Amino acid sequence: MPGTNLTREEAQERARLLTVDAYEIDLDLSGAQEGGTYRSVTTVRFDSAEAGAESFIDLVAPAVHDVVLNGEALDVAAVFHDSRIALPQLREGANELKVVADCAYTNSGEGLHRFVDPVDEQAYLYTQFEVPDARRVFASFEQPDLKATFQFTVKAPSGWTVISNSPTPEPKGDVWTFEPTPRISTYITALIVGPYHSVHSSYEKDGQSVPLGIYCRPSLAEYLDADEIFAVTRQGFDWFQEKFDYAYPFAKYDQLFVPEFNAGAMENAGAVTIRDQYVFRSKVTDAAYEVRAETILHELAHMWFGDLVTMEWWNDLWLNESFATYTSIACQAYAEGSKWPHAWTTFANSMKTWAYRQDQLPSTHPIMADIRDLDDVLVNFDGITYAKGASVLKQLVAYVGMDAFFQGVQAYFKAHAFGNTRLSDLLGALEETSGRDLKTWSKAWLETAGINILRPVVETDTEGRVTSFTVLQEAPALPAGAKGEPTLRPHRIAVGCYDLNADGKLVRTDRIELDVEGERTTVPFPEGKARPAVILLNDDDLSYAKVRLDEESLRVVTEHLGDFTESLPRALCWASAWDMTRDGELATRDYLALVLSGIGKESDIGVVQSLHRQVKLALDLYAAPETREAALNQWTDATLAHLRAAEPGSDHQLAWARAFAATARNPQQLDLLQSLLDGTEAVEGLTVDTELRWAFVQRLAAVGLLDEEEIAAEYERDKTAAGERHAASARAAQPSEEAKAQAWASVVESDKLPNSLQEAVISGFVQTDQRELLTPYTERFFAAVKDVWDSRSHEMAQQIAVGLYPALQVSQETLDATDAWLASAEPSAGLRRLMSESRAGVERALKAQAADAAAATA
Repeated sequence: MPGTNLTREEAQERARLLTVDAYEIDLDLSGAQEGGTYRSVTTVRFDSAEAGAESFIDLVAPAVHDVVLNGEALDVAAVFHDSRIALPQLREGANELKVVADCAYTNSGEGLHRFVDPVDEQAYLYTQFEVPDARRVFASFEQPDLKATFQFTVKAPSGWTVISNSPTPEPKGDVWTFEPTPRISTYITALIVGPYHSVHSSYEKDGQSVPLGIYCRPSLAEYLDADEIFAVTRQGFDWFQEKFDYAYPFAKYDQLFVPEFNAGAMENAGAVTIRDQYVFRSKVTDAAYEVRAETILHELAHMWFGDLVTMEWWNDLWLNESFATYTSIACQAYAEGSKWPHAWTTFANSMKTWAYRQDQLPSTHPIMADIRDLDDVLVNFDGITYAKGASVLKQLVAYVGMDAFFQGVQAYFKAHAFGNTRLSDLLGALEETSGRDLKTWSKAWLETAGINILRPVVETDTEGRVTSFTVLQEAPALPAGAKGEPTLRPHRIAVGCYDLNADGKLVRTDRIELDVEGERTTVPFPEGKARPAVILLNDDDLSYAKVRLDEESLRVVTEHLGDFTESLPRALCWASAWDMTRDGELATRDYLALVLSGIGKESDIGVVQSLHRQVKLALDLYAAPETREAALNQWTDATLAHLRAAEPGSDHQLAWARAFAATARNPQQLDLLQSLLDGTEAVEGLTVDTELRWAFVQRLAAVGLLDEEEIAAEYERDKTAAGERHAASARAAQPSEEAKAQAWASVVESDKLPNSLQEAVISGFVQTDQRELLTPYTERFFAAVKDVWDSRSHEMAQQIAVGLYPALQVSQETLDATDAWLASAEPSAGLRRLMSESRAGVERALKAQAADAAAATA
């Protein structure tokens, strides 16, 4: 990481001086099967606004051989250092630069990643350039506002396929020469190279024809459900082109499922890369298909918002990600024939809880963040940038109306196609179409940090009729260390009124939509009408705020949460209860009781799986230590009971099997796991397939019931890349000092593991039942983390800094150790942020444990 930063001021000055025209990039990847380095030749043509000016181009490379500027060879030793090539004495007007370098294949998921499949022992390559990693493959002006055309020429091993942003040409021998792209940013260029398997089709409508391709490794081909992926893709093409009123802007659309990917997917123009875990090798629930569909639609939306029109600088990253998130979920919810019309339920119960968590950390920031340099943006792909931003866009749609919103978006695309924009460009278009002044809205929602709390205050007469209904808005103090002041915001919300019908179901009997502003807002409740059983603020989840229930509503919801006839109000109540638990307002024991009373009636499988994760997290971190084991036993008994009671072969049965495997603890439960693994016992309808087997293996290894020989035997059954990851986790999970020492050494003391195996080892190393065994590593973590951060690439260092922080050691001693480290280590801003966030998690857990202990004695 040293020497690879770029400040906003440097980028602004370079953009003022330079206009980039075209890149020609020639890569010799013929030795990719063996690895090492490859020859990269970049020719770039650009204009300078001033004669004699100096600038620089970015390159991360082991060796640079030639730098030729306007026909003159420069002294490489003099001009190449700190991952930059100095460009002195530029001509006014046209300039041409040629750089010849040796660049390196990576195993970190950054730049040009190289992976060897253990099934066929073939190498597979793909690029990942966001934020600043095109410079690892070719010399580039690495900032989003210096757009250009890109022409790639690639020499690849015989029999391989090369895919890029432009349509794949017929190779001449082993050389593939692509047509130049339209003007795009460096970070969305792409190359995917290897003996990939592919399936092809097209999108056809009203004379438009867009070639479609889906790619994966041959070892995954039997699991590739291409028809389903094409169906979701076509749904997105239909909906986005109608809503955006702008035809898909590139020549083709390929989706490539690639190995060891660090994120969910990446919106490379016309060549989207997606983590290949989305090619499902085993049975998964419908929630997994819904998440995959959202990812597919998210990346497709980026073809317009992000690729066609791109932010000028990374402070508007949220516009890219929030817009893609909002529109992808809206497409799932509203597109004709969608399989996921309840997508906003999933959003409320997963994405928004992520946002609420992020917004209460000391690193909270405005949606429109102050991005000073690349180090800032690298840690800013967070719950605020994605989920809070999308929540605010949803509120904006409610505020201006969906038609006016998309009319503004249409004007925005037409005005700025293949250009760069700022937030003001989009808001100006929306103001034009909606007639609303959005400056005040923008300042309150986009330029301030923190979260609001909405509470209902309801008064009734002696006969139960509502006489007064007020919404109170609070702006809690920002976390210690956060910048800014608490802010009361305008909210467009719906108030839902719910009553129990004759069948004992909670049905909505009235809905009131209104604007909430300031500390107190009067709700225009119908005069003389009886108080409903449940009053739910922010029904339909229009706004972004923590919502609380009044005393009577909380009583009814506690008894009947599972009885709402619609999934979204259930999800909103579940999310509110979870938030109260995290805040120490609801004791963990009471949250467990609430879940156990209502989860059996929860039909939405995504909500069920979220509850599984949240309950386990609450018991592991928020339960009072002295009662934690009893609570875990209660939960584990419930998971087994629900597993046995679930409909055979159903999604719920599979979800409960996984929940049981994650927490099985007494001898009888562990014997059952072993018997299910061996096949000596069965649960009707439950198929113990490859991935479920590994879930059982992980737990049995973590409790010491599987040794190295047995883990190795399981890997022999599944000698694949996924099996290798699972086996690595299982080995690291073993409850012995030797296993922990070996895992620690492989991650912290060595940098040889690829990104996916490092992540797997960290996941196995941190076991919630092994606090005592892990205690000695707290000191070792603080001693090592800064050196790791300073010497590894960002992705690899972040995995270690977050994954190995002693989050399970919930104690004042951990807080003190973190504070001492922060005071003495002089970390970079990015590392300081991550450590402060982890510290906040321990502080929150201590508070929640105290609340749970107090409830036990109340």
